Amino acid sequence: MKSVELEVNKEMLLRLIGVLVLVAAAGVVSEAKPRWQGCLPSDLNATDVIGTEPEVMGRPVKQLTVASKLNQLKARCVGKRLVDAKGKQIQFFRLVGCWGNPPENYEEILNNQQQELAKLRRRYRVIEISCNPSGVMIQ
Repeated sequence: MKSVELEVNKEMLLRLIGVLVLVAAAGVVSEAKPRWQGCLPSDLNATDVIGTEPEVMGRPVKQLTVASKLNQLKARCVGKRLVDAKGKQIQFFRLVGCWGNPPENYEEILNNQQQELAKLRRRYRVIEISCNPSGVMIQ
């Protein structure tokens, strides 16, 4: 009789432990913030659209957000710096060139932008932010 009671108590104890583990895990998951959240520049939101993924075999164009890009790069905060998985600091760069009617010196503006991007890329992992809110680059 005692061994049957012990088996029942063991089974109940194991069930209780299982429930407690599930509840604790759910709490951790719901409170988990991305490791980069604290270092995001104040002028950016995680939901801001930075571009689009190209269309592939009829699949609709997918917008890329700041959050999706940082997750893709496995970004994290180190001190007060935002870095990628390899430890290279991340910088955001807002592109220009979404003009309805381009200014007279648009070629100079675009050339300067390319030079600035090249300079930044030597030192940082650069995330380019499209000037078009839909994320599609204007040709």
